[in-house]
Amino acid sequence: MTRTANVAVVGATGAVGQEAVHLLEERGFPVGRLVLLASGRSAGAEMAFQGRLHRVEVLSQADFRDIDLVLSAPGASVSREFAPRAVAAGAVVIDKSSAFRMDPEVPLVVPEVNGEAALSHRGIVSSPNCSTIPLVVCLKPLHEAFGVRRVVVSTYQAVSGAGRRGGEELFRQTVALLNHRPLETEAFPHQIAFNVLPQVETFRPEDEGYTTEEVKIVQESRRILGIPDLRLTATAVRVPVMNGHSESVNVELDRPVSAEEAREVLSRAPGVAVVDDPAGGEYPMPLEATGRDEVLVGRIRRDPTVASGLNLWLACDNLRKGAALNAVQIAEFLWSRAEGRRRLVAE
Repeated sequence: MTRTANVAVVGATGAVGQEAVHLLEERGFPVGRLVLLASGRSAGAEMAFQGRLHRVEVLSQADFRDIDLVLSAPGASVSREFAPRAVAAGAVVIDKSSAFRMDPEVPLVVPEVNGEAALSHRGIVSSPNCSTIPLVVCLKPLHEAFGVRRVVVSTYQAVSGAGRRGGEELFRQTVALLNHRPLETEAFPHQIAFNVLPQVETFRPEDEGYTTEEVKIVQESRRILGIPDLRLTATAVRVPVMNGHSESVNVELDRPVSAEEAREVLSRAPGVAVVDDPAGGEYPMPLEATGRDEVLVGRIRRDPTVASGLNLWLACDNLRKGAALNAVQIAEFLWSRAEGRRRLVAE
């Protein structure tokens, strides 16, 4: 008889939570009982899973004693409050927020890059930022093959990265502008429709004016790749795209590498799909990445300004691989290795 896991999804009514519920069903994760948790505002809402409706319950009143696995997608402050309680009750928490990412006691995991790190968990496994994930998925095979010395990345981040309200604001502003009506700005610091904002999250004066998003990309990438002194700098930009993050990546390697060599390595890498025929109009785009599990990589070309430079362009579904899918993949990884380790599934 196949064992099943009792699974709770925290932040179930948010964009990432909804995607996580969808992916649990799509990928056939062996869910025994599903518990949907959110704030009091969402209590009583219903979500479909495996042919029936499940009612959303209030997180603050949740009892985790018979829950094996928690997929967590609320804000960091909420995660810090409830996660220790869930772990104390015997659950394993896979958390998407920034709450535990730099905690040395909590593994920060992208399964294609450092999946084995998840096995060292003490009840919590952290999932990285939605811009960090596609970057390290591409850097890992390049580093293993050629050695990565320095990285310059500029992100082009969709409004869905700011949650449901980000997409709603872009839609409202676009409609208002096309109908010559006044627009309102709430989710972002400035108008996002027909505009580009060189600001994702908040600025950090203590970090020489970098934003929290940019600092996350740098710190998380170093930790996941196991290169604490990696020279990496980032600029994070919000663009008027509904879904799908893109990144321009300049990499300096240990030795000169041709575009063909890089394509060959990336084409064999887990979680990567090479889409690279610019003359034929084929290159990664957010629309093409949406709904796909892979990170799309293209525009692979040598950087002639340095002896061993390489330029890449990538696109990734930020709600899927950049968030919910990575968490579900961690759950699958732990499930496949659960025997003899910390309780993860119901006996």
